Amino acid sequence: MNMAKNIITQLRVQRKQYNTTEQKLIDYIIHNVSQAQEATIQEMSDGSGVSTATISRFVKKIGFDSFRDFSVDLARISVQKSPVEFFGEIVDTDDTVAIAQKVFRGAENALAATVNNLTIDQLEQATQCLISARRVGFFGIGGSSIVAFNAYHKFLRTPIDVIAHPDYDVQLMQAVRLDHTDVAVVISHSGRNKDTLLIAQKLSENHVKIIAITSFPDSPLAKLADLVLLSLAEEVNFRSESMSSLIAQITIIDTLFTLVGSQLSEDTQSVVDTMRDTIEETRAQ
Repeated sequence: MNMAKNIITQLRVQRKQYNTTEQKLIDYIIHNVSQAQEATIQEMSDGSGVSTATISRFVKKIGFDSFRDFSVDLARISVQKSPVEFFGEIVDTDDTVAIAQKVFRGAENALAATVNNLTIDQLEQATQCLISARRVGFFGIGGSSIVAFNAYHKFLRTPIDVIAHPDYDVQLMQAVRLDHTDVAVVISHSGRNKDTLLIAQKLSENHVKIIAITSFPDSPLAKLADLVLLSLAEEVNFRSESMSSLIAQITIIDTLFTLVGSQLSEDTQSVVDTMRDTIEETRAQ
């Protein structure tokens, strides 16, 4: 299975991490999708005001072997909706229906962009890391702590020994106690939160394998990680990126939980049955 990238979504979400010239090229592409889909490298250069050499370097930077491969991927994208409509910027004149549709569309697009960016190799590698770990810690600050604790509650149903805590100081102490036999899943949309980075730094110093769930592959957190799973969501005015990003992050966690559960199916079922029996005992009292 090959998860093809939705390159427009990826560029729009990650625009801020590129330099001024690259942003100029990105803006041309996302606002002129139809023209960009049919353009030669020279035509794209003329339209964007960016040199052909820069375009060639940029497409390789974002993961393509050549401009031709980039063009083929770009041509697959439907342009029925404009890039602005794609994520649905909310404006003052929007009524209840329009706002609801844009919020739901934002969540849908975040999920589509995220799954299209993931690869089988990344998911399989992450799954094996989790299964082979002595202990797995889930770490996140602020909104990301919701995802970390969600992951903790899910993975409690597996035979894997897991830890998590909503308090930052406790998270830091937990991180210090992990070692090279353990795995840490660190969650941060920006990958730049100072508290999260301190936790990641301590994990790295202890040679703990780090799986980062973030939206920015060049962020400080991503650079500390052994494996990066990108959750793609765009920040707009009233609907902050955290809303769609959390949905994408939780779905990545759901995917990892399901993959781990399927590989440890008998042991996982045994844990689930034990938990269910225990809960039923408390209800019967």
